Order: sequence, then structure tokens, then C-alpha cells
Amino acid sequence: MRAAACVPLALSASVAAIFAVPSWAQQDSTLSPVTVSASRFPSDPSRVPIGASVITAEDIREAGINNANEAIRKLAGVHGRNSFSGTQDYSLDLRGFGTNSDQNLVVLVDGIRISENELSPALLSSVPVESIERIEVVRGGSSVLYGEGATGGTIHIITKRGAPDGARGSVVAELGSYGHRELRASAAKRWDAFTLDANIGSLRADGYRDNAEVKQNNFSGGLQWAAGDARIALRVDASRQDSDFPGSLTLAQFNADPRQTNSPDDFGSFDTNRYALLAERRFGAFDVAAELSHRERRARGHYESAFGVSDSRSDSDVTQFSPRIRHRHESGGIGNELVAGLDFSQWSRDSSGVSGGFAYSDARAKQDSRAVYVRDEITIGNARIAAGARHEKFEKDFRDPLGFGTTRYDQSHSLNAWELQGRYAFQPSLAVFAKAGRSYRVANADENGLTPFADQPLVPQTSRDLELGVTAGSTAQNVTARVFRHRLKNEIFYDPTAGFGGANVNLDPTRRQGIELEGRMRLAQAFALSATLQRVSARFTDGPNDGNEMVMVPKTTASLRLNWLPASTQSASVGLQWVDSQRYGGDFDNSCTGRIPSYTTVDARYAKRFGAWELAIVGANLTDRDYFSNAFGACRSGIYPDPGRQVRVTARLDF
Repeated sequence: MRAAACVPLALSASVAAIFAVPSWAQQDSTLSPVTVSASRFPSDPSRVPIGASVITAEDIREAGINNANEAIRKLAGVHGRNSFSGTQDYSLDLRGFGTNSDQNLVVLVDGIRISENELSPALLSSVPVESIERIEVVRGGSSVLYGEGATGGTIHIITKRGAPDGARGSVVAELGSYGHRELRASAAKRWDAFTLDANIGSLRADGYRDNAEVKQNNFSGGLQWAAGDARIALRVDASRQDSDFPGSLTLAQFNADPRQTNSPDDFGSFDTNRYALLAERRFGAFDVAAELSHRERRARGHYESAFGVSDSRSDSDVTQFSPRIRHRHESGGIGNELVAGLDFSQWSRDSSGVSGGFAYSDARAKQDSRAVYVRDEITIGNARIAAGARHEKFEKDFRDPLGFGTTRYDQSHSLNAWELQGRYAFQPSLAVFAKAGRSYRVANADENGLTPFADQPLVPQTSRDLELGVTAGSTAQNVTARVFRHRLKNEIFYDPTAGFGGANVNLDPTRRQGIELEGRMRLAQAFALSATLQRVSARFTDGPNDGNEMVMVPKTTASLRLNWLPASTQSASVGLQWVDSQRYGGDFDNSCTGRIPSYTTVDARYAKRFGAWELAIVGANLTDRDYFSNAFGACRSGIYPDPGRQVRVTARLDF
């Protein structure tokens, strides 16, 4: 079975971006919320990406959610699978990509990609929830702006930019089931053009299962200078996590006791540092911007089994530089926005493994990429039309003199993406939209490390993407419906029937297609209802598995949430999520007569304010359902149980 490797690489790069910014006599005292995912530039929040779902800070607060990953699952209706590596970061799945969903979506924070170049989910739990202004979920191919791995879509977290003159902050303390203890604090202060902010968090939990303790400490801080049409910001983010790994169970073990473990002595750590420098400047009709970021991660793992003791280590680094320019022009009722940019990325990892005193791996992997893209959007009356293209070149290198199977390869790829999008509003309350394009992804070092034939890495995956949709209603009451299709060639996936006991392969042609519905409604002055529904078909369309279902893809997922806001001093929220049955992760030939069962979970929150204080009680899986969302085994095995009923009590002080 494939490993969930958190094994990044080390790399160094030196780039400087200099913006000569004069003094402005008049400085902005407030900075409006912005969205940057539609064109990778600040824009009016009303011009969200075509067909996007938006989660606001108010939505997160009212639902009592304390991390971004949970907000995306519960408020945007995105299917998630429980982590099997001890983290709080569920694997998120846009449009039914199953076990490889993390590699088929791009996650960004303020325009900086935090998706990993390994088989591990982005660490969204390290993003302070108090710092989030909004989250944009864009379903469907987005490779023109964001490159490889964006076939399923993008998730973009936009943080709050600065603070009003003076200072603001909050302190949150939380106690809950299974030894949950959490303390978070955030503060921001503005002096004229300068803003300083800091967020710290500490989490301790014994975990639902035996040997599932987790300890996590996070820090996020930044310094920003903004005046007139210019902004420069420096951010530092750090996360330290120690986790025990409870491992998987068989179905019989799960039914007997879902809290038990078969790996009482396994544990690991994940330490991540990220540094980012962002700059923006306007020159008349032109906007220039750039981000320079560097991420370091250190991962360690200790595993004990009947075969002996094994220890693994990986040290990885990634440096990204993304300069770009935008020109906006309006004449005769026609608006035009032209964006062009470059993306540079260098990633490397040193990793090693020792088992029973015997070194079985001492690997060095590297991946460099260089991309150029251009995108033009025209607004004519009630119509928006956008077209774009991207060219990206990848250079890969791998060496492992102690390895078995794949020990070395050199590989290069040149890939192209394109998109055509349009939206037309018949009236303010009714609009239709359409998207078509080509997206791609390349195999990462973990996937190329286990292929059917030694030293033969996988070829890139490509997808032809199509989407049609309609949105109707106002801000208070609206509904959005989409139909979509992704036709994939050479999909990169783990096949348990390949090689000697399983390997990563390029599949025969596959297809994802389905329908998505989102809606919200104000039932009365104090009640608001929101709902999501996704129905997806994921199948082979050729080869010996033609017609077979893809594994770990529920056909239907649905969510329903009711908010009660009778007055400014109290609020309540109740949410329901239903996930259809799905095939086990190893049931590649669809031969298993059993399936991962469907399940329904219920969560709720009630909060009461007392001046600057807020007291709340939050419950998750209130029906105490025994269920699992992650099972990699061939049939009735490889099960990672989800937690039972959890109750948390929260005290919050705003100042």
C-alpha cells in the first residue's frame, strides 16, 4: 500500500524583488477585503471567480469552526477523509478523485501555494482561523493560473489585511472530549501605514483512538506596509506537531472496538517553517506584484511491527517566486483585464530509512519548474469572457544508492494548459456560466519511487475539463447548479494489482462527471438555511477495467446547515452531512462484495455573548455514529475510524 509520506526536500534559491515606493501624502486608513484568486491580483470582492463558492469569516464564526479544513468540509460541502498520519488535516476531495484527491487540487494562502509535492495533504490546520477573511473554493480545472495538480480545482484562503487604526485581538480557550485542550490568541495593531499582526495556538488532545495523541503549536505573524497604491508584506508561519499513529484496522476489529490500535508504539513529528515576502504596486493602468516564499519541513517517523523497528527521516525545502503584471482598461462600456506572469519553483528532499539497524534508503530528489501564463478577461455589459494559456517545463532528478526498485532517474516534461470561461447575467438575479479547458499534473517523487518497473517514472496526467452552470437569486437567497466532466488520460494512481503487490501507475482513460448544487435561503428574520449536493460518477472508460468504478469515491455527498441568529447576543447552528457508500481503496477490480458504508453526521453549536466575552458549546458527530471515511485495504481492511461524539466548551474574549 502506498505510504502517506511527509517527505519534503531541501533547496535554496536567492531572488530579490525591489519596488521603489515613494511617500504618499494621503494614506488609506482601512484596507477593504479582497479576492486574489480570479486573476492572482486584488479585485473587488463582488468579482469572485466564475462559479466559485465563498465562505466568509462570519460563516466560520457562526458555525463554531476552529480550523480551515473543517470549514471547507462543513460549510462548502467538500468531501473529506480522515487523516491516517495523525494530523487534523482531512484529505479534501473535489470532484471524486479518491485516494489521490490531495494531488488533484491546489491549496493557496494569499496566493502562495501550500499544496505539497508529496503524498500528504496541505497543512491547513496551521492557518490561524481568526486570520481568515474568506475562503474561495473553485471547482474544476485551474491549471492556467496555478499549474500542475489543479484538475479538481483550487481552494484559496484569503487572510485579513491589516486592522483599523489602533489595535484588535482575541483570546480563545477550549476544552473538549478525548482530552482536547486548545488555546489561541491573535492580535493586530496599526500605526499609520504599518500593520503588525501575530497569531499563536497550542493544541493538545489524547485522540479518539488508542495511541492517537497529538500536540501542535502554531505561530503566524506578519508586518505590512501599505500606502496609496503600494503594499509590501512579510509573513512568517511555523508549525510544530508531534503525533502518535494508531494505524489501521480490519472490519472485524472496527466492529469489536473502533478505538483500539494495532500500532501502540508508532509515532512521528512534522515541523514546518514558511517565510513569504509579498509586494504590490500600481502604475496607472498597470499593476505589478510578486511573491517570494520559502518552505522548510522536517518529518520523522518511528514504526514497530513483527518485522522489527523502522525509523524514517525526511528534510525538504521548496522555494517559489511568482512575478506578474496586470493591465486594466475600460472604454465604451467594455472592460478588459490582461494578466501575464511567471512561476518558478525549486523543490528538493533528502530522506533516509533504517529498519532493524539496516539502512534501506538514502535518497535525494529534486524538481524544478518554470512556467509562463497569460489570461485575458473582457467585460461587455452583463457578460464576462475569459481565455488563458500556460506553458510549464519540469526537470526531475532522483538518486537512491541504497534503494530497492527505483534508484535513479532523470526526467523532463513540457506541458500546456488552456481555458475558456464565460458568464452572462440575464438579470441581477439570474446568470449562466460555462468553462472548458485542459489541465495537467505530474507524478511526485513518492509516486515515482514505487512504479511497476524500476527506474521508469510515470508520464504526466492530462485532463479535458468541461462545466456548465446557472446561478439564481440574491445574496440572501440563491442557488447554483453545475454539471461537469473531466476526461483523463494517464491518470496517476495507485494500483494494488500492479507490480509485486501494488505500484503507482498511469491508468487507462478515466472519467469524472456529475452535478453539483449549492443553495442558501433566509427562512425568516432569524433563520438561514444552506445546503450542498454532489453526485459524481468516476469510472474507467477503456482498457481491461472499462466500466469499473474508481475506488473511494462516494457517488453522492450532501450537507444541510441551519443558522439561528435571533439577536446579537446569541446564536446557534446545526449541520448535517451525509456521505454515500464507496469502494474500498484496494478494490481496484470491483470484486469486493462489501463497500465502505454510507454515514450521516450531525454537529451543532450554541453561543451567548456577554459584552466582550462569548461562551459556546460545540458538538460533533452528536449521534455518536461509528463510521470510517478512509479505508485503503483491498476489502474490509485498512480502516481508519473517524472520531465518535465530541463536545467542546469555548470561551472567547475580543478586545
